[in-house]
Amino acid sequence: MSSLTLSKGSNLSLTKADPGLRKAMVGLGWDPRSTAGEQFDLDASALLVRADGKVRSNDDFIFYNQLSSKDGSIVHQGDNRTGEGEGDDEQILIDLDAVAADIAKIVIVVSIDQAEARRQNFGQVRDAFCRVVNQESDNEVVRYDLTEDAAAETCMIFAEIYRNGGEWKFRAVGQGYASGLRGVATDFGIVLD
Repeated sequence: MSSLTLSKGSNLSLTKADPGLRKAMVGLGWDPRSTAGEQFDLDASALLVRADGKVRSNDDFIFYNQLSSKDGSIVHQGDNRTGEGEGDDEQILIDLDAVAADIAKIVIVVSIDQAEARRQNFGQVRDAFCRVVNQESDNEVVRYDLTEDAAAETCMIFAEIYRNGGEWKFRAVGQGYASGLRGVATDFGIVLD
């Protein structure tokens, strides 16, 4: 079964596209443009968000310093510091059946580490993508290739996986943030020092 490729703003019912999908792997990839400056370090994160648009607590922020949710439904596979090589640069595993009932969506974010100090932004990143793979069948269900020119942005919401009635759906978001990961995290209710 071949996967569907979405464009920005599009939605897909994961439940209908792959009725057997229970354990999803969200693969994220990118290639930094050639630069003579500092190396790029992009980081994937996931936020577990309630229907009111906020997290329950800082425990719902899954990133390189907090690799799994307390209930184990979300597990980050670790930081790739260079983005080199083919395929996924970072992966986030989601056990859809184990996601707490009060979580309305899982927001998938990619940010550039030390973007301001290194003068880096998403305009210098190419071939970025987000895909969902059924862990059990290895079937790629959906893919979103980001084509935006996000010259000023240092952080981007790539996608959301959200509940709609009894279904899980995928939304290709592609929304950039100039305020970095801190800006995205605080918008969803994370309390930072």
